[in-house]
Amino acid sequence: MRHPARLGVALATLALTAVGCSSSGESSADGSADKAAARTTTVTSCGRKLSFDEPPKRAVALDQSATETLLELGLGDRMAGTANLKTKIAKEYREAYAQVPVLSPKVLTGEQLRAAAPDIVIASFDDLYAKDRVGTREELAELELPSYVSAVECPKHNAPDKTPFDLLFGDYENYGRIFGVEDRAAELVAEQRAVVGKAAETGKRVEGEPTVVWLYSVYNGLPYVAGKSGLPSEMSRLVGARNAFDDVAEEWPEVSWEQIADRDPDFIVVGDLSERGAPGDSAEEKLKMMREDTLVSKLTAVEKNRIIEVPGIEMDPSVRTTHTLGLLIEGMEELGYVR
Repeated sequence: MRHPARLGVALATLALTAVGCSSSGESSADGSADKAAARTTTVTSCGRKLSFDEPPKRAVALDQSATETLLELGLGDRMAGTANLKTKIAKEYREAYAQVPVLSPKVLTGEQLRAAAPDIVIASFDDLYAKDRVGTREELAELELPSYVSAVECPKHNAPDKTPFDLLFGDYENYGRIFGVEDRAAELVAEQRAVVGKAAETGKRVEGEPTVVWLYSVYNGLPYVAGKSGLPSEMSRLVGARNAFDDVAEEWPEVSWEQIADRDPDFIVVGDLSERGAPGDSAEEKLKMMREDTLVSKLTAVEKNRIIEVPGIEMDPSVRTTHTLGLLIEGMEELGYVR
């Protein structure tokens, strides 16, 4: 962990790079402020306005989910780097991913970000913008380096009637505007809205609102499950189920096995993060823990193997999340919840 004061020094050179990438000089050269304004694209990310006189050419994604979204939009050739790989890259993105510089297999530092000389930084999670990581968004703004974070991470800055999927699709649309690929973004939104619509139709055929626990990871023997504010709660609602921890206003709260037993869910969704490598990350390890726990092993969901396995990364806001929505539907159909 680096001292916050050193971060400012480490990123100082980046200010010159960011200014050098700006097209403000070109705008003034033609003598028309109106034309310059017409070319400027402005989006809002978590309450911060970002303006671009031209599409970015050197984007750095701070996590795998953001990287895969940019690759889905065909922006691999505009990526100056990626970091923080949690699991295997989805097969449809592997060829494009192989052309993107991996700046760090783990969380990116300020020095690594500076070396990549980006003109935009993109993250799925706001905690990646921290003093001991790449720097806060305020620090990067002082360096004239735009930083984007998924709208799913900051719902309070959006209309209250927006669902997590609405916010995720809004990210796609913003990326389309920022990078000048609006048509690709619109196509992606249409495809994924169709999946969400199918899930909602399936939900109408589910009786009794079965309860579900979404088990993301286990750390030091304690489970982390989906709370109210994440995408799993919205996926549960769409398919006619109820997240058993919807009363916890957090994205991934740490709970106890006893609390899971008290909720006694009808079925459990287990996230697989095998490649991340930490103890308790794989679906196999989680299932083993549940079957060996004296209390949890007696739950009907465990005894009757009412378990649905999904890629753990797809529980987070991701271009792949609708894939897990489909797996959820398939699993509930196999378990007999869909009439």
